[in-house]
Amino acid sequence: MRLTEKYALRPAEELPLLFQRILQNAIRDYFRRAKVREGQFVPLAEFEDPEEPSDPLEMLPVAAENESFANPETQLSQHQTLALIEEALKNLPPRQREAFLLRYWEGLDIAETAKVMGCSEGSVKTHCSRATQTLAAFLSAHGIRL
Repeated sequence: MRLTEKYALRPAEELPLLFQRILQNAIRDYFRRAKVREGQFVPLAEFEDPEEPSDPLEMLPVAAENESFANPETQLSQHQTLALIEEALKNLPPRQREAFLLRYWEGLDIAETAKVMGCSEGSVKTHCSRATQTLAAFLSAHGIRL
């Protein structure tokens, strides 16, 4: 529908490439929206270990037990580290950033990432490897060891 609505006047030779791009963008949008929907509501059953069922609320940290709630220095350090990571992500080439975010932030596997990006699984592995190497070098240059 998008192809005929917006590109009906284009030459026939351009239509297959336009169709591929429209399809690729639609798939990306679908996965992004699905991830946002999943992130808003997480069933408590997902926190449960299948081998050792227990009450997930018992596993949540209590403020008195967790130092990060009480220690402003730790909170500041975490905030600064996240800011550095965001800066490093902005400096990555677009394809490496896309592969890294889909794989590690969105949690997609290699096949799903390749499908969303419209490339081979080997390309996804290469982009992810280069992105992690670049991020690790950037963070270590700023004194953060992972």
